[in-house]
Amino acid sequence: MPELIAKSVLEGQSLTLGAVTLAEVSVGPIASIAVFPGGGKAVAKGLKTLGLAMPEPNAFTEKKGARIVWTGREQAFLVGVEPPALEGAAVTDQSDGWTVLAISGTGAVDTLARLVPMDLRLAAFPVGRAVRTQVNHMNAVILRVGDYAFEIMVFRSMVRTAWHEIHAAMQTVAARAGMKF
Repeated sequence: MPELIAKSVLEGQSLTLGAVTLAEVSVGPIASIAVFPGGGKAVAKGLKTLGLAMPEPNAFTEKKGARIVWTGREQAFLVGVEPPALEGAAVTDQSDGWTVLAISGTGAVDTLARLVPMDLRLAAFPVGRAVRTQVNHMNAVILRVGDYAFEIMVFRSMVRTAWHEIHAAMQTVAARAGMKF
């Protein structure tokens, strides 16, 4: 039987234009956790082994290379580690379905403002926040990981489109700043 080799969609590509850097990042395994009705205590017990708990709405937390990201009511993504046994929840591997892009720099908010229908300025969307939204017409999960840094989770099948859209927005921001490219 042939052996399949996992490959990055963008092969680790990165791009800097003006005050913005866009890059594909490898985050490790991604598992979806959907808590069954009445399963909250069992899930909490399982996540405690990682030092984590189900996140508050529109937030994420990290501990020792593991990250848990709110993705909806009683739902989260566990990123960076294999999930522990979680009775009380449906746990599904999403690793091959999502790709993560990092966008950073002082122009990151201005770039995303052209594509995302919400206020991502630091005062409105502080570090540690996560939201399910759209990047132009694509569904995404956006995390604020630093004052000038975001991670954008998009469906693997849409990552080249997301890259193209973000790159075009970066060009617009750079042009407004008078940069030649």
